[in-house]
Amino acid sequence: MLFTVGSLGAVKMFDNCERILYCRLTPWLQTRRTGPATSSINAGNMDRPVHLSNIFDPVSTPAQAILELSWLVLWICAGIFVIVSGLLVYTIIRFRRRRADDDEPPQVYGSNQIELAWTVIPLLTVFVLFLVTTRTITAVQHTVPSAEALLVTVVGHQWWWEIRYPALGIVTANELHVPVSDQTQPLPTFLKLQSVDVVHSFWVPRLAGKTDVIPNRDNQMWIEPHEPGLYLGQCAEYCGTQHANMLLRVTVHPRDDFDRWVAAQQQPPVHDPSVQAGRDLFQATACVNCHTVQETVANGTFGPDLSHLMSRATLAAGVVDNTPQNLRAWMRNPQQLKPGNLMPDMKLTPQELEHIVAYLVTLQ
Repeated sequence: MLFTVGSLGAVKMFDNCERILYCRLTPWLQTRRTGPATSSINAGNMDRPVHLSNIFDPVSTPAQAILELSWLVLWICAGIFVIVSGLLVYTIIRFRRRRADDDEPPQVYGSNQIELAWTVIPLLTVFVLFLVTTRTITAVQHTVPSAEALLVTVVGHQWWWEIRYPALGIVTANELHVPVSDQTQPLPTFLKLQSVDVVHSFWVPRLAGKTDVIPNRDNQMWIEPHEPGLYLGQCAEYCGTQHANMLLRVTVHPRDDFDRWVAAQQQPPVHDPSVQAGRDLFQATACVNCHTVQETVANGTFGPDLSHLMSRATLAAGVVDNTPQNLRAWMRNPQQLKPGNLMPDMKLTPQELEHIVAYLVTLQ
C-alpha cells in the first residue's frame, strides 16, 4: 500500500512540476512573443490588469478549493518526509557499527506497538486524504448551474479555441469573456467542453484546474472569478505540432462592461463602402468555406468566426498581437507565424492582400 501511495505521489509531483514550470515560464514567453509585459490591456476601450498565471494565487472558487486541498496534501507529505528522514538519520548515527564491535547486534523480532503504528497511521493518513479529496472533487465537479449562470460552449481545434454563447447568439475564438462574480450576486460561468479532432485540455491556472477536451464526449467545468482582469491559459494536453501555441485568454469584466461587450458582439459587422473591393474579393475566395462573417456568403465553420475579428487582442490563438501588420503577415504566409497550422496559403497578389486586409480591419 505504501508503495502504491508513493507511486501516486510521484505522479502527482511531476504533474505539479509541470504546472509550476508553466506558471513560471508564462511571463518569459509572453515577453518574448509580444515585448515587455504591460500591466493592462485595452479591450473595447476598457483597461484591464493582466494577471499572469500563478496557481498559488487563485481568484475563482474552484481554483481556491483545489489550492486548499493541495496545501493540505503538501503539508501532510512534508510532515511524513521530515519524520521518516529524521528517523533514518537518527538510526544511521545511533546504531552505526563500532570498530571494536565485531559481534552481530541483538535481533529483535515482533513489536506490536511498532507494527500497529506503521499500519494504523498510514491508513488514517490515506483515509483523511481520501475523504478531503472526495469532498473537493464533489464540490468542484458536481456543482449544478443556477438559473443565472452563464453557459458557454468551448470547442477545441488544432490549434485554436472556438467559443460559443448559445443563449446570447455569440461566436468568437481564443478569448473567453465572462462577468465577475461577487458574494452578493454570484454569477458562475459553466463551460461545456468539446473537441472536433484530438484530445485537448482546457486550463486557466488561476480560475480552475485542468479539464480534458475529448472528441465525441462533452466534459464540463465551471469558473467563478472574483476579480476583473485578463487571465492567461493554455492547452495542457499535447495535441500536435502547435500544442504550445494553443493559448487562451479569459477576460473577466464587471457586470456593466460585460453587458456592453455582449451588445457589441451581437451587432452585425460594420459595412464600410470604402472597402467594398476587399469585401467582394473575400467573398470570391475559398476563405468563405472555412470562416463565417455575418451578413455575407461566408458561412464556414472549420476556422474561426471573423464577424468581429478586430475586437480580439491576438491572432492565431495568442501567437501575435492582432494588428493590421500582423494580420497581413498571417494572410501572406500562415506557416511562417505558426508552422503546421491548417490555414492554407491563398496565393494572393500584393494588391489582393491589401484589399482583403483593409476589409477585415473594419470587422470590429
